[in-house]
Amino acid sequence: MSNEQTEIRTEKIELLKSQGISAYPERFSTNYDLFEAAELEDGTSEVRVAGRIMGIRNFRKLTFISISNIEGSLQLLLKKEEIGDELFDQFHQLIDIGDFIGVQGLMYSTQTNEKTLRIESYVFLGKALRTLPEKWHGLTNVDIRYRQRYLDLMMTQDTKSRLLARSKMVRAIRTFFEDQDFLEVETPVLQHTSSGALAKPFRTYHNSLDTELNLRIAPETYLKRLIVGGFTKVFEFAKCFRNEGISPQHLQEFTMVEGYAAYWNYEDTMKLMREMVLFVLEQTFHTTTISLQGQTIDFSREWEIVSFRDLILKDTGIDIDLFMDVKYLYQETVKRNINIEHADIESLGRGNFIDLLYKKMCRPQLVKPTFLIQHPIDLSPLARANDDNPELTDRFQLVVNGAEIINAYSELVDPLEQRRRLEAQALLKSNGDVEAMEMDEDYLTAMEYGMPPISGFGFGIERLLMVLTDSETIKDCVLFPLTKKI
Repeated sequence: MSNEQTEIRTEKIELLKSQGISAYPERFSTNYDLFEAAELEDGTSEVRVAGRIMGIRNFRKLTFISISNIEGSLQLLLKKEEIGDELFDQFHQLIDIGDFIGVQGLMYSTQTNEKTLRIESYVFLGKALRTLPEKWHGLTNVDIRYRQRYLDLMMTQDTKSRLLARSKMVRAIRTFFEDQDFLEVETPVLQHTSSGALAKPFRTYHNSLDTELNLRIAPETYLKRLIVGGFTKVFEFAKCFRNEGISPQHLQEFTMVEGYAAYWNYEDTMKLMREMVLFVLEQTFHTTTISLQGQTIDFSREWEIVSFRDLILKDTGIDIDLFMDVKYLYQETVKRNINIEHADIESLGRGNFIDLLYKKMCRPQLVKPTFLIQHPIDLSPLARANDDNPELTDRFQLVVNGAEIINAYSELVDPLEQRRRLEAQALLKSNGDVEAMEMDEDYLTAMEYGMPPISGFGFGIERLLMVLTDSETIKDCVLFPLTKKI
């Protein structure tokens, strides 16, 4: 920041005060937002709008001003003969780019056909002490972009559009589930166990209770407790925390939408998720056709359904059904020169090893929306086993543009089988698999009171936005991503 510029702007605050003008007034009444005003017919009068000044083009007796906010911008015209000498001169003496202004006036179109408001009166609404960057280097200096997201929102149209789409997407998702008679609920972030997903938790400490706690990695087991308690359709926008590596597709703090329906199976949920994605696309982007990796994809067309085994067989030549022991499966990948990059590969269970194989060799090729089904049971500790083949689960993932955006199951509701699976996971955890689940006696107790058939789903808001906007990194899809402390 230029100290000289800040001093000049600070002096202008004193000048404002000396003329009886508040540098930071209480309020201003508008009757249109900026994007609405830009659509008004010429001749519309008494239009009242407000915004941040982003540009000033000064001519001798008239000035063009552009003001903006997150949803739109508007050109203003300040004419000396219409506003009077005093207010015209006052504007140029006291007001800078970055300041806020409220105006009232009449709409017209310029010779270049740009909708413009002719100012009849204006009110000063707030002084910026720092000058806005003339050239915003956020695109090249990524750290500044994330650390000073407010500047990025002001200066970068892509950032503005994407993060505005996020808010619209959240609203559409909430509307969709409420229209389908799902009830929105909230479950605890602080938990004694880290169940509900295969992930490493953040740990914290509760002083009054003198106990170690985890930040939740998923809301799953609490939402299922609600089904035990009598809810039939629930969903939650849940902040989740996973203490995992940084990558373009992963955040350590993210927003998960998770929900459950009693008496459904995963095929019912498959239909629901397709309807939801189409609804979200229509509500957020006003189309079901978007561009991904240079391909134009119409989501309203039929989505492919492929099994986990068939996909891996097609892309690697390995039939995972022939290798029930992880040791032999690992040897087969080595034989085929497939390098599974993992720091501690010897400690992985079969499920996590297969998952890594799929993520390396198969997932990047899936660009069009694809339902991946029939996951191995050791990859899904909370999913229901298939009636015909108990080695597989009744589960699907929706994969688009090389990323998993929705995970869904027919849920495991048998408490005895659930205990066996959690014991197996606990054994893997004790042998060094940090992402394996731990025992959750409280949840098992709830299950023992009886559960109906259930199907559930979960997806991350940021991941969904990343895929639908073809973004390079998931950090671009959250307002304030975590950055290193300076």
